[in-house]
Parts: sequence; structure tokens; C-alpha cells
Amino acid sequence: MSRVAYFRVSTEAQSIEAQRKALGDGFDREFADEGVSGAILAADRPGFAKLLDYIREGDTLYVYALDRLGRDALDVQATVRKLLDRGVTLDVKGLGPIGRGVGELIVAVLAQMADMERQRIKERCDSGRVAARASLDSTGLTHRGKASLGRPFAADAKAVAAWRRENGATIRQTMDHFNISKASVSRYCAENEA
Repeated sequence: MSRVAYFRVSTEAQSIEAQRKALGDGFDREFADEGVSGAILAADRPGFAKLLDYIREGDTLYVYALDRLGRDALDVQATVRKLLDRGVTLDVKGLGPIGRGVGELIVAVLAQMADMERQRIKERCDSGRVAARASLDSTGLTHRGKASLGRPFAADAKAVAAWRRENGATIRQTMDHFNISKASVSRYCAENEA
């Protein structure tokens, strides 16, 4: 009867340490997926696949939150059912041990609510993009006053290319002058060749 922990973060910039700290110590084994989206089915994630190979009847799997198992409500429910069918107890921080019956019902409701919220976030983002495009087309700026839909430019591409050309500067000198990356200098100069 092992105590097993599973951690997941969606991007490489995030860390599992907050989840690890919240769950505490004393696990026999830990599995993690770092930089792996919850949109990827649980069984297809490398860390979770290893967990499924390891975990046995009588073990308890600890997770920080249900959304660490996945974003898709049906995948979360199928994953929980698979674990319960194997005789594994799932312990979610704040919910406690989840078993058959009422536990599965709670998981289904929570997973469905998380899925619904994810859809609402997507709808709001899509709506914002539509408003930004419409404003960009009519005024030249987005509804938030930006010159483009993407990330703001590090510098004015034409000015960077012109300064480099006029001064016969190296990429390093141009990087230092404008305080931008090598990739930005190269891209801006390639886009604005004379």
C-alpha cells in the first residue's frame, strides 16, 4: 500500500513545487508532468503513464486538484474510474478520499464545472480577439490601444534595421543599442532589407 503523488504544470515556466508543498511529504513515489497541457489525455502524458504502470490495488494517489488530472471532464472521469477499478484510492486536496458512488458523482460535477469554465474563458478570449481585430481594422489600434494583436514589438523594426545599416553595426552592437535579443535584431533586419 503505497502513497503516491502526482503533479502537473502546463508550461515549462511553471513549477510543481507549490503543489508539492501543499501536499506535504511522506510519499513512497512521486510522478510529474512538467510543461504538459491538461488538454492531453492523462494516459498519454509521460509521467502519468509511468504512474499507471506503477500504481497497484490498495495504493492511494494524492493530487493537488482534479484539474491536475486533466481539463476534459470526460477524460478526468474516465481516469478516476480507471483508478477506482484498479482498487486505488484517489485523495484530492480539499476533497479527501474519493470512492465509488458519491465520490464519483462529486468528481463528475467538479470536472464538468471546470470544463464549463474553460469553455467560458475560451469564449471571452475569442470575443476579445474579435473586438481587437475590428478596432485594428477601423482605427489602426486594438481596443486596448496596441498596434497589433500579438505581443508588443521589442522595438521599431524599421528603426533597428536603418540604425544598423547606417552605422555599419554588428548584431551585438545593435542588440546593445536597442536592448533587444539577437533573434529580434536578425528578424527585424531580414524583414527590412534595403
